[in-house]
Amino acid sequence: MNLIKKMLAAHAAVLALWAVSAQAATDDAVAERIKPVGEVCVQGQECKGVGAVAAAAGGGARTPDDIIAKHCGACHTAGVLGAPKIGDTAAWKERADHQGGLDGILAKAITGINSMPPKGTCADCTDDELKATIKKMSGL
Repeated sequence: MNLIKKMLAAHAAVLALWAVSAQAATDDAVAERIKPVGEVCVQGQECKGVGAVAAAAGGGARTPDDIIAKHCGACHTAGVLGAPKIGDTAAWKERADHQGGLDGILAKAITGINSMPPKGTCADCTDDELKATIKKMSGL
């Protein structure tokens, strides 16, 4: 009977050590899975993650062609829902005349107009990037 107890005690000890090591690995894995994926930045305050995001995104300013291909072309290539088509300078000029020139079109692009959401679908585009993209699409 004593031998059976010794064998059971040895198995119990091995099982206990395995459980402790498995729990430690599990805690690390859980911590990795629930770590924050981002942070909220307040305008005017330093934001630690912005540099990393900019580096991951390519760091530099995007070209109008990049923005058109990724954000604007879906609607402005075909003229979806009355959007002025890329290269249709007459349609863009008519809009510019009614909205206060290129700056008026830029203001509408920033706030959104009709079915177009604010900044189109390029929420992280700067005003200068948007203006350059509008110039490229409109020919103005």
